Amino acid sequence: MKEELNKRTCSEGHSYYKSSDRPTCPVCEEAHKPREGFLSFISAPARRALENIKMSNLKTLPSFSEADILKLHGMGPASIPKLGRALKKEELSFRKN
Repeated sequence: MKEELNKRTCSEGHSYYKSSDRPTCPVCEEAHKPREGFLSFISAPARRALENIKMSNLKTLPSFSEADILKLHGMGPASIPKLGRALKKEELSFRKN
């Protein structure tokens, strides 16, 4: 069954079609995306998942295991290797179970 698209207008006045693949305004999402740092190279849902738990600093990530991170709504398995590489670059790692 094809999902019905719902036309929305964000608080900034941009029109977009909301769906499960696009829950937020793509224009605002792009403007919000960090240009550098570990949040810049993961998907928007994964970034929002980390932002929702107030994680904006890579140094706080080692207090979580990979399994903890995967439990976050919006976090997918493709983000774990990217986060792992960012941690390794800083000589850090996920918490062991």
